[in-house]
Amino acid sequence: MRKSSLFGMAAAIALASTGVLAQNAPFVAAWGTSQQREGEAKIANATVRMIARVTLAGEAVRIRLDNTYGKTPVVFSKASIAPRVRGAAVAVNLVKPVTFRGQGTVTVPAGGSVTSDAVPLSVVAQQDLAVSLFVSGEALPSQHNNAQTTSYVTPNGAGDATASADGKAFTERTTAMYWLKAIDVQAPGATSIIAFGDSITDGTCTTLDAHDRWEDLVSQRLALAGAKIAVVNEGIGGNTVTNAANYNPVTNSDPGVLRLDRDVLSHPGISHVVMFMGTNDVRRGAPAQLVIGGMKSMIERLRARGNIKVIGATMVPRHTIVPGVADTGWSEEKTKIRNQVNDWIRKEAGFDAVLDFDRVMASKSDPNLMEHAYDCGDGVHPSPIGYFQMGKAVDLAVFGVKP
Repeated sequence: MRKSSLFGMAAAIALASTGVLAQNAPFVAAWGTSQQREGEAKIANATVRMIARVTLAGEAVRIRLDNTYGKTPVVFSKASIAPRVRGAAVAVNLVKPVTFRGQGTVTVPAGGSVTSDAVPLSVVAQQDLAVSLFVSGEALPSQHNNAQTTSYVTPNGAGDATASADGKAFTERTTAMYWLKAIDVQAPGATSIIAFGDSITDGTCTTLDAHDRWEDLVSQRLALAGAKIAVVNEGIGGNTVTNAANYNPVTNSDPGVLRLDRDVLSHPGISHVVMFMGTNDVRRGAPAQLVIGGMKSMIERLRARGNIKVIGATMVPRHTIVPGVADTGWSEEKTKIRNQVNDWIRKEAGFDAVLDFDRVMASKSDPNLMEHAYDCGDGVHPSPIGYFQMGKAVDLAVFGVKP
């Protein structure tokens, strides 16, 4: 047999082996968001380009599309993924078609979810990807309301723009996240942290497109440390632990006890979950034992997996009096309940570790109030420097990373 034939056969075997290895290598959640309602803006014969920052490096990706709140099936006639360059523009010659069981078209039923085939695409941690979805018919999107990231949409009737590199067809903008639930990265040996929380995880009062939430800083620190650990944001503004029927004002999303499976346990490669919620329950009049009971149930369900470390986070101070706000919904009695729950988180809950955000954010003059410079002005949420202080205070050793 000629040498050229031998080399050709060896190359073919090597490629085939690489393909098998790639196919069998594990995927890890590298980005995610929590859908919370059906949108109001109908998408019809148009393309959406959702921008998402992955927090893990790898050589292949896949996407998950959810139609959680859609009342009818949605048909995506084409889909693509590419590294984002700027705005709606993506890297030329790196627009990759996305398929689902080998098909370019997929139908996601009302309330349903689909995961794509693997797409060979090299990505690095903290890289923005653009996921483009062509809706040839019409549909109201199942969405996350407040993504703190600008994404892009073509006008209705504009047709398929999934292959567009310059992004000029995407003349409309949105800060909601339509249908895109998760991006997984093929990264052997990597794991993922799920930040499971409310608006202070979602990013209220952070800077649009700046990625300056507390968990963003933790993710950047992990990347700089060379750790193969992703961070996935599963926060929803106003979210609660439980779903007491008499909550007033009513909640705007499924509580943690109901969405734990969908927004946490469904992700691949989880090693840690940070549970950071409860303030909105207390705001709505929940007693300490109701909040604690809900947290206990979630801890038990997470522990039942056997391989997930559960990290608790204390609630930050809230203000009873805020200039310009007639009714904050807070009181000294609610501060006492917050402190009671926080003490339980620190001493009795049995978390694998605790992120004491309460003490990071507390005023030096009054620990029941937020430090003035760290308050975004509403007496509830941190300012960008407050979020920075929270992210800076997290000990990476909690996640098994040495300084």
